[in-house]
Parts: sequence; C-alpha cells; structure tokens
Amino acid sequence: MTVLAYLPSVDDAYVRDFRARVVSLPPGAVVLDRTYFYPTGGGQPSDLGTLDVSGGGRLDVVDVTRSGPSVLHRIRGPPAAVRAVQAGAEIAGTIDWERRHRHMRLHTGQHLLSARIFARWGRRTRKASLSGTKAVLDLEGALPDDGLPALRADLEEAVASPRPVVIRQIPRAEWDRHPLSARSGLVALAPTIDPVRVIDIEGLDLCPCGGTHLRTTAEIGSVTLQPPTPLPDGGVRVTFTLEGGSAPAPSA
Repeated sequence: MTVLAYLPSVDDAYVRDFRARVVSLPPGAVVLDRTYFYPTGGGQPSDLGTLDVSGGGRLDVVDVTRSGPSVLHRIRGPPAAVRAVQAGAEIAGTIDWERRHRHMRLHTGQHLLSARIFARWGRRTRKASLSGTKAVLDLEGALPDDGLPALRADLEEAVASPRPVVIRQIPRAEWDRHPLSARSGLVALAPTIDPVRVIDIEGLDLCPCGGTHLRTTAEIGSVTLQPPTPLPDGGVRVTFTLEGGSAPAPSA
C-alpha cells in the first residue's frame, strides 16, 4: 500500500521534495511506502519528476498510475541506476514543480468555474479534464448566449479578491445524510470512499475531489475563457487556458 501524502491538506500539495522507502519493483516501475506524486485520475494528469537512490544515480519518473492500493512510478534511466534500486532502499523524490503547479491552477480554476456555472444557471459538470495549459468542462446542458462575460468577471473577481482553499475530511455516512452543498458535478462517489475529501473554496464551492489544489484563488492567475461549443447530446463544452506561463507561487 502506498500512502498518498499529498491528500491531507492543501499545504501538502506544495511539497516538492520528499524521502520514502521502496516497497516493491514491478517491471519498469517503483512502488514506494508513501508518495507526493499525483497518479493520473479524475481528469488530472500525473505528476512527473525524479527519484534519486543514494549512490545509485537519478531516475526519471515518466508516468504515475494507481494499481489497487499501490502507486506505480514508471521510471527511465541508465541501466546501472535502474539496477541500483532495491526493495527496502530509501529514495529521494523530486516533483516537477512547474507541471504540478500548472495542474493545481487548472484544477482549482475548473472547480471555481463549475461552481459559478452551477450557481448562475444550474448546469452541472459531467466531466472535466486537464491537459497542458488547458482545462475542458463538459456540461449537462446549454448556457445562455450572453453568459460568457459574467463567467469572465467571476474568474477575474476570484483572482483579484482571493478566496482561501482548504481541504475538509467528512465521514461518508455524514456526507450521504447531508451533503454540505448542492453539487456542481455529476461524477458519482465510489462506495469505498470514506471519509469524503472535500475541496472548500470559501463561499463559492464545496466539492468532493482527490486532486491537488491551490491555497488561494489568487494563484489561478489570468486565464482565457473560450466561447462554449455545442456537444451532440445537447450539452456544451467550456474551455479555458492559462495565460503567461506559470503564475508566481508562494514557497512551500
């Protein structure tokens, strides 16, 4: 089993370097006892980075995925460095911070945008995905033709007047009895999830999620919001992209 060390708090998503112990070595991969690497899931791509073994050199982490309770860190590097990794060895992991922070900006921005669309027009997000500097939201229905300026203003206001983002752990039974808010998303919670990890954007959104997020909406930075495009089933697709590369981030 791999402990997902980035889960407990928003601050844990800002950890860029950590130490862990090798548990097992599936072909082409390393399983650690704990990790801060985010594995692909929920529309968010995996983190990338490096693993360093004492006296064994550096390995590139080229993909991270879940396999049951374990996280597989797919590695690439010189054969000697790969052979140097042994079960029980201590390693030093380093996250590709620019990529991690970009995903945090996109994911928090997606939550914010989904929440504002739901609050204004009652349209829920069926699916969201992140790639590069772009976030894509597929909605359950159409939006007003004149709705785009209001959404742009909502995003700009959240950056100019920052809202804190925190993580709350809610027992599943409590969540099922009384969810904290009407949900802006349609993705069902798996029955095994307990407690429910809720991303709380102060005053704007409460949404179950296992991804990495920002400490404040100010870090989303400037974005370009594209006009909605129709989908064959009557829904619409909304896309936004990050502007100007990486936004400044506070120190971990």
